[in-house]
Amino acid sequence: MQAADLYQPVAADFKQVDQAIFQHLASNVPLVEKIGEHIIHSGGKRLRPLLALLAARACGYQGNQHITLAAVVEFIHTATLLHDDVVDTSSLRRGKPTANDKWGNPSSVLVGDFLYSRSFEMLVGIGNLAVMETLSSATSIIAEGEVLQLLNAKNPDTSEIDYLQVILGKTAMLFEAACKTGAQVAAASSEEIEGLRLFGRHLGIAFQLIDDLMDYTGDADTMGKNVGDDLAEGKPTLPLIHAMATGSKDERNLIRKAIRKGDTGQLPQIQAIIERCGSLSYTQKMAERETEQAITALGSIKDSEYKQSLTSLCQLALARQN
Repeated sequence: MQAADLYQPVAADFKQVDQAIFQHLASNVPLVEKIGEHIIHSGGKRLRPLLALLAARACGYQGNQHITLAAVVEFIHTATLLHDDVVDTSSLRRGKPTANDKWGNPSSVLVGDFLYSRSFEMLVGIGNLAVMETLSSATSIIAEGEVLQLLNAKNPDTSEIDYLQVILGKTAMLFEAACKTGAQVAAASSEEIEGLRLFGRHLGIAFQLIDDLMDYTGDADTMGKNVGDDLAEGKPTLPLIHAMATGSKDERNLIRKAIRKGDTGQLPQIQAIIERCGSLSYTQKMAERETEQAITALGSIKDSEYKQSLTSLCQLALARQN
C-alpha cells in the first residue's frame, strides 16, 4: 500500500476536516490566520487527524463529530510545533522556514496559545466529556514531555529509560489520544478503546524512533530539516545513547563532548561511530518491535478498510524518509 492509499478510506472526511480547520482558524487578528495557515500548509501529512478519522470509522462511527475531533487534533499538533520551534531555535521545518524564523518568537508562541485555546473551544462543541478528559490530559503530558526533553538537553548521562519517557510524552501521547478519542466519539467498547489507545502509543513511539534515526542517516533535501539538528540542540537520542553504551572510551568521550556543547563539527565521525556500534540497527529494531505491538493491539478491532490503513501505517512508519 502506498502512502496516498492510507487516506483513501476517509478521503471524503478529510475534505471536511480541511474545511473545519480553515473555518476555525478565522480570527480578527490577521497575523493569527497568516501564521496558522503557514504551518498548516507547510507540507505535513496530517497523520494525527488521519488516526482520529480511521479509529472512529474502524469502530463503525457514522456521525460527523470525528471531523471536528480531527481538526482539534491537528490544531493541538500545530500548536506544539510552533512552541517546539521556538524552544529548539529551529529555522527549518519540512523544507520551509519556520514561523518563528519568519515572524519571530513572540508571535509564534502567542499563535500557538491561540490554537490551543481554539481547540478546546471546539471540543466544547463536541460535548463529549470523555473526549475532553482524554485530550486535556494528553496536552498536559505533552507539555511535561517537552519540559523533560529540555532538562535532558546537553546531558550525555541521559538514560534510555529517560529518553523513552520523553518520546512517550512529546510524540506518542498525541498519537495515542487521537486514536483513543476517535474510538470514544464512536462510543466503542472499552476493549476497542483500549486497543486503539495502545495502537496509537506504540505507533507514536516507533514514529519518533525512526525520526531520531533519520537525523543521522538522512539528508536535508529529503527530510526537510538539517541533518544533525538533534545533535546541534544537544539532544541525547537513542542512536547516541546506545553508541555511548557500546563504543570505546574515546568514542564515548567524543559523543559526550558533542552533546554537552551541541557541536556538529565532528558529525561525520559520530555518524561513523553509531554505524560501527550497531546503534542504527538497534534503533530500527526497537521501532520494529513497537510496530509489532501496535498491530497486535488492533486484535479487538473488526477487519475493515479502516483497520487495514491503520495496519499499513506501521509498515510505512518504518520505511519513512521524511
